[in-house]
Amino acid sequence: MIYDFDKPIDRSQSDSIKWKAYPKDVLPLWIADTDFEVAPEIIAAIQERMNHPVFGYGVDNPELIETVCERMKRQYAWEVKAEEVTLVAGIVSGYNYACRAFVNPGRSVLIQTPAYPPFFTGPTNNRVGSVFNPLIYNLETSRYEIDFNDFEAKIVSGKVGMFILCNPQNPTGRVFNESELRRMAQICLDHDVTIVSDEIHAEIIYSGEKHIPIASLSPEIAAHSVTLIAPSKTFNIPGLSCSVAIIQDEKLRETYRTAMMGFSSGVSLLSQYGGLAAYRQGGEWLRQMNAYLESNRDFVYQTISAELPEVRQTKIQGTFLAWLDFSDTKISADPASFFLEKAKVALNEGKTFGAQYGGFTRLNFGTNRARLSQALERMVGAFRKL
Repeated sequence: MIYDFDKPIDRSQSDSIKWKAYPKDVLPLWIADTDFEVAPEIIAAIQERMNHPVFGYGVDNPELIETVCERMKRQYAWEVKAEEVTLVAGIVSGYNYACRAFVNPGRSVLIQTPAYPPFFTGPTNNRVGSVFNPLIYNLETSRYEIDFNDFEAKIVSGKVGMFILCNPQNPTGRVFNESELRRMAQICLDHDVTIVSDEIHAEIIYSGEKHIPIASLSPEIAAHSVTLIAPSKTFNIPGLSCSVAIIQDEKLRETYRTAMMGFSSGVSLLSQYGGLAAYRQGGEWLRQMNAYLESNRDFVYQTISAELPEVRQTKIQGTFLAWLDFSDTKISADPASFFLEKAKVALNEGKTFGAQYGGFTRLNFGTNRARLSQALERMVGAFRKL
């Protein structure tokens, strides 16, 4: 089956936060969901369950859990058992549970910046500290890299109890390689730091790149790790709030599940059916979407390079997000506000990813090419009028 990702979908009349947050004349390229129709198999699975007239309390669907285990083995040669899988109603919730479970008062969470904004609020919500390990932009490769000396120094000086890894990294688009993952993991093991790995974009990876779950590298690393995955970004179903925590160490797992008690009623019945259908039947849809997104990624990079050469970009290895640096331009103070006012294009403000990133914006290219092209034309036109 050929899926049409060029098809314009009118979301303005739906309950989409992406499309409701701004006036109708604004093109929203901000919050990280895509504008693509989901695979019809997902809709069919939910509709089939709705044919049963009762929606009582449900159990965690064993088929979904087993499918997750099978997927980890097939995708990454990673052996995961059913009892090691915990269903969670969202990655952000899963991260907050981890902050509650693994970070004692007086200790901190290590966050690599620029960072997904909810990473900053997790420690605050749970009354623990935060320390930051800024990633370093490499001019030669146009990619962000890890400052390992600072990484270890912050763990020691910041009394770190937990490291939140984001891989693929949001917003920079980095996919960390095995050497980088092993080095981060070893530092965490040396200092008894629990690794919580947000791998929500793991299956949106581009040609020549490879995602490696950090916990799959060794039993020792797995024993100190919580891996958070979800079909939400992969299959454009974030509104279903169906996520997974893989925790292979029994003690770590029980500590995590205890932290969830009273704060989560689990993943909803219909969400589990949607997630199961996505993982079981969405493979071809995902393959075609990734090809489309890769083309969009290249289109954004080429357009910005040609039309706005003073803007620094990253070479995106994964995610559908572009991280744009306007620091050396006339709009460095607040580029997102400039494009919202002058181009009617909504982007994420860089400062929400870290105070030092005010001159940046994040652009979501997970939309049809016509809309993406229109947005870039507006942005280029507004910038050239300066």
